[in-house]
Amino acid sequence: MTNNDLLIRLRYALDLRNSEMVEIFELGGVYVQLEDIPAILTKYEDEEAIPEEAACSNNMLESFLNGLITYKRGKQEPKPGQPEVPAITGEHANNLLFKKVRIALSLTSDDIMDIMEAAGVKIAKGELSAILRKEGHSNYRVCGDKFARNLLKGLAIRYRG
Repeated sequence: MTNNDLLIRLRYALDLRNSEMVEIFELGGVYVQLEDIPAILTKYEDEEAIPEEAACSNNMLESFLNGLITYKRGKQEPKPGQPEVPAITGEHANNLLFKKVRIALSLTSDDIMDIMEAAGVKIAKGELSAILRKEGHSNYRVCGDKFARNLLKGLAIRYRG
């Protein structure tokens, strides 16, 4: 699943308008024009078919997710010695999606398990914990596309009805 697909599905699940998408990108430190949003949110057959100006890189996706946290929870004052904007980690996109959406929507592990169950997938607490761990941890596990799709499907069920 491409980063553009993740954005399309996340936008649908959270029922975000184009103007809100622009605002979230700006909060994450990426400046996107309102006219560019439809191109970014267009479904393409394969990754090679995505035009360069519409491609969503890993850094762009992570910036959007950081902006989503700020959009949903408000701006947090950085502690002394802490950077103004969160650093880009370069972590796997699906794992980032789980972590950042969990923070943005103030979800607990039980909430995520319920969301996944609404999408028809049972996930054990240990599996979820492994997905949410920091890359490099001995119990870290890369999140597959199936889990990411089902998380977004469950969010759509929960937030759109």
